[in-house]
Amino acid sequence: MMVRAAQTSVSRRPRFLLLDLLRLLAAIAVLWYHYTARNSSAWDAAAADEFGLASRFTAYGFLGVQLFFVISGFVILLSAEGRSLGQFVSARVSRLYPAYWAGVLLTTFLIVVVTPQFDRQITFADVLTNLTMLQTAFGVRHIDGVYWTLWIELLFYVLIALLISVRLTEAKVLAFTFLWPVIGAIASTSESTFLTALLSPAYASLFAGGMVLYLIHSRGHSLLRWLLLIMNVCLAVQQSVTQSFMVAVPRDTEVDPSASIGSVLVVLIFVIVALVTITPLKHAGWSWMTYAGSLTYPLYLVHEYWGWWVISTVDPIVGKWGAVAAAFAVSFGLAIIIERWVERPLRPRIRRALQRSFDALPSTTHHRDDSRDLIDSRSASVSGARATEPAETRRDVG
Repeated sequence: MMVRAAQTSVSRRPRFLLLDLLRLLAAIAVLWYHYTARNSSAWDAAAADEFGLASRFTAYGFLGVQLFFVISGFVILLSAEGRSLGQFVSARVSRLYPAYWAGVLLTTFLIVVVTPQFDRQITFADVLTNLTMLQTAFGVRHIDGVYWTLWIELLFYVLIALLISVRLTEAKVLAFTFLWPVIGAIASTSESTFLTALLSPAYASLFAGGMVLYLIHSRGHSLLRWLLLIMNVCLAVQQSVTQSFMVAVPRDTEVDPSASIGSVLVVLIFVIVALVTITPLKHAGWSWMTYAGSLTYPLYLVHEYWGWWVISTVDPIVGKWGAVAAAFAVSFGLAIIIERWVERPLRPRIRRALQRSFDALPSTTHHRDDSRDLIDSRSASVSGARATEPAETRRDVG
């Protein structure tokens, strides 16, 4: 009965439709950044020279990644609630890997077989290592540069899994959202290479802020939660702008971005996520947004090299804006194919198979009573929201 009750709780998680839309908009912002601001061999000149003033705006699309991370902090804590360690790991692995494998193989096929213009040498060992998603740990180059964010996400999942394994309570989550960014920053300034790599201080406060937003959504408002949120917003501005945005954008584009604008945009990211998760807007939206959100991950995985290839191929024929439109169309087309014919059939199968494997382990490692301790049954905001979503319509996000 305990297992069945936990599974029922998991199946009725609320769906934040506007949050799904935000995920897609974040991906689109990254596409605009890569196609019209970031330098690549797809264009005959620097992207900023091709697009002029437009590049000055689309360069800020780089911050779509920061939006992804804030949303991930909220959603992964939602995903962890009510699950044992085995259930959480099964859900995350089945969510991450099918589309990722397809993305690795598609990009490898493009670079090795379709076009040599990217001047990339990819070995069979590189491909195999990339398929594990652990290439960063082994110093192996990403098949596609956008995969760097997946390593950050994967480390975050590991930290959450550790929290679940020692009993996921609100007190521990609150301590975690305070200590993670602070210890990560100390590790960075003290040049502790291992801890810096593990804790990702440039992005920790984004995830932590998203986690606090989930606690406010599920448990209500309190001074402590809001102070932790404000702290993480302040740290996110500092870390995201100085260690990421103001480093990567000048390096990879011809744009000289404004740190002030970047800072305002990071604050707005938190404000917008808060609006669609802790205000009445959390109930707004349309059903098509769920499907739009499901395209976000495969779209992100395949857009860079495939988009650049399309641009370089059709630019002489249809011009720069037509080439960008074609790159968007092909990237969305590939995302639709991956979602329909890779993710839908493989995800439930992988998830069930992994769960059976965890269920076969000794009882101390799965279906723990305390896996539901984060959010108790007295939280009216959660129980009211849960009833809004049928089990068969739910897709994990993160």
